[in-house]
Amino acid sequence: MNNLVACLALFIVLFTVEYLYIVMAEKRMVFDIPHHQSSHTGVVVRGGGIIFYVAFLLWTLFHGSLLSGGFIGLTVLAAVSFLDDVNNVNPKIRLVCQFTAILLMFYHSGLISTSPHVILLLSVACVGLMNIYNFMDGINGMTGGYSLVVALALLYVNEHQVAFTDSSLLVYVILALLVFNFFNFRSRAKCFAGDVGSMSIGFILVYLVLRLALRGESMSWMAMLVVYAVDGGLTILHRVLLHENLMKPHKKHAYQIMANELKMPHLAVSGIYMALQAVCCAWYIASPGYLTFCLQVGLLVAAYLWFMKRYYHLHVKKDCHLSDGSRPETGDHERTYVISLCRRWPFGKRL
Repeated sequence: MNNLVACLALFIVLFTVEYLYIVMAEKRMVFDIPHHQSSHTGVVVRGGGIIFYVAFLLWTLFHGSLLSGGFIGLTVLAAVSFLDDVNNVNPKIRLVCQFTAILLMFYHSGLISTSPHVILLLSVACVGLMNIYNFMDGINGMTGGYSLVVALALLYVNEHQVAFTDSSLLVYVILALLVFNFFNFRSRAKCFAGDVGSMSIGFILVYLVLRLALRGESMSWMAMLVVYAVDGGLTILHRVLLHENLMKPHKKHAYQIMANELKMPHLAVSGIYMALQAVCCAWYIASPGYLTFCLQVGLLVAAYLWFMKRYYHLHVKKDCHLSDGSRPETGDHERTYVISLCRRWPFGKRL
């Protein structure tokens, strides 16, 4: 009973903080303005995902230490990400802060004393996963819904299989996700997560999954994030093959093609990703190990390739055949390059 009252009180506090932030952001005009690479059309408050940092801060105040590497790392990351939401920050500065946050996380997790090669590989992998989290934050309900599935699965694992963290931390994160979803998981969102939200929740979940992998002595626990990892990883590989600038926005993720080209409702697309990750989590929990993880990766890769082979041409046609013969915000050189991509794109049908 006491725990239930405490959870209700915390939910009310987080809800109030989120509501006040939205009101303040509207007055300060902290908006996400749609552009030609956006999947939304209206002007919406940006940075609502700051509630994830607030939840971690509250947990640290009551249960942790403000001097812990994990909290300091998250603070560095959230600060630079919020500044980027309000006023663009140089990508190189963001990247330095991201690696700094990850190294602080490693220090907190006791990994800093391991082989430099392992540290380097894990750092690149974790920064990559956090950025994938940011890339996948493009439609209503995606970040909040997907993260809620992962957090609930981690809470179950922590309670019933491998105790890898204080369960209260997961409860704080879940309550913050419920608050955020109240404002975001709807056809007309009241706020978007922004970089501060997507990077913060990405950092928190990567941190928790890494602790689980260390305690469970198996990196196959990455199955808890496998859907994002496969979609994001293959999309990055695709863009590398097309010689694109990875720092520029795009619409090549499978979820973007579902929402933009196939005109599926945003919440339906988010629901598909939530369901896929829920199945992967349940499957791995029931049968943990590298075999399950590899089977999941193989099936998701096959599904991704099938989807792209069947539907990617719709995206390419849209890039190649705008009414004025060019894409917005592109010059003649880039326009010529886009047309050349249309003739040699890697997923099946020629145009």
